[in-house]
Formats: sequence, C-alpha cells, structure tokens
Amino acid sequence: MAGTNQRIDAGRLWNSLMSMAEIGATPKGGVRRLTLTPEDQAGRERLAGWCRDLGLTLRVDAIGNMFARREGRDPSRPPVLMGSHLDSQPSGGKFDGALGVLAGLEVMRSLNELNIATEAPIELVNWTDEEGSRFGHSLMGSGVWSGVFTPDKAYALRDVDGITVGEALDSIGFRGEHPATPFEADAYFELHIEQGPILEREARQIGVVTGAQAQVWYDAVITGQDSHAGTTPPSTRRDALLAAARVIELVDATMRKRGEDGRGTVGFLQVHPNSRNVVPGEVRFSVEFRHPTVEQVEAIAGSFPGEAGKAAAANGCQLQLTELYRIPAQPFDASCVALVRAAAARLGYASRDIISGAGHDAVYVARHVPTAMIFTPCKDGLSHNEGESILPEEAAAGCQVLFEAVLARANRER
Repeated sequence: MAGTNQRIDAGRLWNSLMSMAEIGATPKGGVRRLTLTPEDQAGRERLAGWCRDLGLTLRVDAIGNMFARREGRDPSRPPVLMGSHLDSQPSGGKFDGALGVLAGLEVMRSLNELNIATEAPIELVNWTDEEGSRFGHSLMGSGVWSGVFTPDKAYALRDVDGITVGEALDSIGFRGEHPATPFEADAYFELHIEQGPILEREARQIGVVTGAQAQVWYDAVITGQDSHAGTTPPSTRRDALLAAARVIELVDATMRKRGEDGRGTVGFLQVHPNSRNVVPGEVRFSVEFRHPTVEQVEAIAGSFPGEAGKAAAANGCQLQLTELYRIPAQPFDASCVALVRAAAARLGYASRDIISGAGHDAVYVARHVPTAMIFTPCKDGLSHNEGESILPEEAAAGCQVLFEAVLARANRER
C-alpha cells in the first residue's frame, strides 16, 4: 500500500471542486447542473479538458458515461475504476457526486506528479444521470452500463418538456461510440459525501461503506374529476389532490412503522389543472421506500399498492401505480471494503462501518465489479440542498483514503 508520505494535493482538490461549482452556480451557493443540459455539457467538457491535460485517454459510451484511462505497466490487467457523477438536483449542492469525480481526478494528478506507475490501468468514471431528477430514472448511466435496463428504454425517457434522453445526448454531443455494456474491471471505488448525520455526529472522518439498502420506486397517478371549487358540494367531489394527500399520509405511516431504519418519500408532485378555483382532477407524484433489509422492502411492495388504491377509492378516485424499479440490498466486496478500512486506519482517521442510505452508481456497478465506497461527513447531514457543505480537510481525507485504496488495488499481486 502507498506510504503516507505520498499525499494528494488538498488545495488543488478544493480548487477543482470550486471550479466545477462555478458551472450551474445558484444564488444560494449550490448548483443546478441537470443531466444532459448545457450546464452538464460544460461540466463534462471541463472534466475532459483536465483529463486530456494529464495525458489520459478519454472515451464516451452510448449513454454518455465518460471513462478516462491512465495506463498501467501491464496492459493485459483489467483496470481499477473510481468515480461518481457530475449531474445535480435542481437545487443541489457543490459536493454531491462531484466530490467523487474530482477526487478521482486528483488521484490521477497525484500519481502523475509523484511519478507512480501502477501495475493495472486506472480509469476515472463520470456516470450519466445518477440523480434521476430530469428524466425520472435514477442511476441511469450505471443502470444501462450494468444491464439493468436497455439503452433503448433510457433513450425513450422524456423530461417534463417532452425531450427524450436520446435527443438530449445528441444535443450536448455526448452520445458516444463505445457500447454501454460492462467490461472486465478489477474493482470500483466511489467517494461520496454521507448525505446523512452519522459521521458528523460521531466525529468520524471516514465512513467505510459495507453496502447499500434496498429500494422500491413508483410513479403514481390519481384521477378524480375537475370541477368548480365554488359550486361542487362535498358529496359529489372527486378531489384528486385530497386522495393524493391520503396516499402520502400512508407513505409516511408505512415508513414510521419501521422505526428509524424506515424511509418513505414523496418528492415530486404535479397537480392538474393547478388552478385556484378548480377542484383538482389529476395528481401525479413519486413514491419511494428504502430499508436496509430486502425483506422489509418486499413486504412494503406487497402491501402498499393495495392499501394506496383503497385510500384513493375511498375519496372517489382511481390510482394508477407503476413500479419503476426495485433494488435489492447490495453488499459491497469484502476485500475492497477492507482496503478502505485499512487505509483509514493507516492514515489515522477515525472511521466506522456504515450502510449507505442513498442509492449510488456503485450499487449497480457492484453487480459486475468488486466495489467499495468511502463516505466523508457533510455539515448537519444536509444534501440535495444548496446549503450542502463540507470542509476542505474532510474532502482531502476522503481523497487520501481513495488514493491509498486504489493504488493498493492496482498494485496487488495476482
């Protein structure tokens, strides 16, 4: 493993983070870099320029995933991958995703600066549309790459303006010529902010992520009847928004029934016709549930659709509930996790094992490639928010652990 005198450049990493944060910057200090928009294009092009400056070989696959390769001594060995994503939520923070990509870039820069040759090649990855905020399908680039769903399914997804993924890829020039399919890789490491309060609360610098929790996501459409707000009595109302409120209450109750490990969220809602003096006739919204155990998510998936349908019917409405996808709990590779744990210990960082509450590209990549994640704290556990904040030394600690783990894996005996 790398000696602790082999250090990444913490100031350079922070400057890269701040430079990327200029693209899509918002007045409240966050970023709006929705996937496959001009802002995302600008971020991708800035990253591509930095990679070319390092002499890395850049390729883009058919769903827009970017891979920047640094050759190893043995070109026959499969590469060690590291990365995350550059796209953001509509009112996102500077560090969600970007930390993992730019820390990977800093690992490449440090390897060059320190004249370190690795046995295996190393590749930096920027996955397309991790957030799912524009086209409604999270982990899209890694999902297509890992074979969870087809490129054609992804290309056909539309945003609220009717623009398809395929059209958006072409508009920014990032529909690559390489197939978006798994290739042989030795390992994958992803650095990410925790997006929760545990590390900060326990004064731990590093989270050693052992796996990710199970999830199920739905699209919901409740149909009632538009009618005049002033002339429609209670007995004849078919208020779709009221029915949606009852279903949202059910989401919350389903979550709380499972204690502090439960997660249930409605984060997207559209009301039609969205007029002040019209009883709403249609409501579209998202529903998602998460839990560390697949058994609990399966139980929810078995009971919630029926209960939600009854709640809508009790308010004179119909519910159409479409399951988008179901992700089982995903354990990470024990040997890769051990490298992260050992690196944190050698560097003297306080760490703890932790389960990821959020979905990350690593969850899908882990189906094909030995995978581990590294978490760093974020202030108040706040993420998906313009106020998202980390300290420069927290970013540097995570990047140094990434450097050590990646270098150890790339130089391991076979």
